[in-house]
Amino acid sequence: MIFVNFKTYQKGTGEEAVLLARICSEISQKCSVNIVPVVQSTDIFRLSSQGFLVWAQHVDNIDFGPHTGHFLPQAAMEAGAQGTLLNHSENKLQIEVVTQTIKQCQDLNLSVLVCSNNLSEAQQINQVSPDFIAYEPPELIGSKTLSVSTGRPDVVSGFVAAFPGVPVMVGAGIHGSEDVRLALKLGAKGILVSSDVLLSLDPEKALLDLALGFT
Repeated sequence: MIFVNFKTYQKGTGEEAVLLARICSEISQKCSVNIVPVVQSTDIFRLSSQGFLVWAQHVDNIDFGPHTGHFLPQAAMEAGAQGTLLNHSENKLQIEVVTQTIKQCQDLNLSVLVCSNNLSEAQQINQVSPDFIAYEPPELIGSKTLSVSTGRPDVVSGFVAAFPGVPVMVGAGIHGSEDVRLALKLGAKGILVSSDVLLSLDPEKALLDLALGFT
């Protein structure tokens, strides 16, 4: 799997998000790799209403009520999101909040990919059985010279060994098919990527290169 985090980049916003989602869909079919756009809340319905698979970048641990400025999990689901990212390094949460939010998403059949930058945190979160766990060392996010596969291979293999029943994703600094192949060799089931695609002059070429790492 490839989770493409659109973040708030220009190429991942509004109508440009539609174009990138179309690229994700086309390459997914071409390479038989499940590619998941992870988008801003304002773009979930924009994409899902056109038939694209889409996940939210975040939901809050709230229920219906007076929560101005928060993002209700039920609203994400109603907009068409099939899952959500949680605890990204750019939006870290307390472990108790993460676990409570996972439980709420499970009640809604909303899949969850939880990010973690260390094994101890991930083990605590895994007690409530998220659908996916992603290892992302924050110091390598956006790196152009070192990927998680080449820079932290021992930690990647440690995550895989610690969670035999959970698909482990890896992210940070992944720039091409060789990084993907090494991640898979270490036992990961897929990758979480952003800047390599969203900041590329040719996002289609960049994403295709990553997808070819699964072949």
